[in-house]
Amino acid sequence: MNTEKRKQLKSSQESEPNLKGTLISVSVLGVVILVTWFGVLMLYLSR
Repeated sequence: MNTEKRKQLKSSQESEPNLKGTLISVSVLGVVILVTWFGVLMLYLSR
C-alpha cells in the first residue's frame, strides 16, 4: 500500500515540466515591454 503511493507521487512529479525557463523568459519580455513603453512615454512628453 505504501509503495503504491510512492510510485504515484514519483510518477506525478516526473510528469510536471520545469517552468523556470518560462518564468525567466516571460519576465525578460515584460521588462522589455515596460522599458519600451516608458521610453515612448518620455519621448511623447518631451515634445
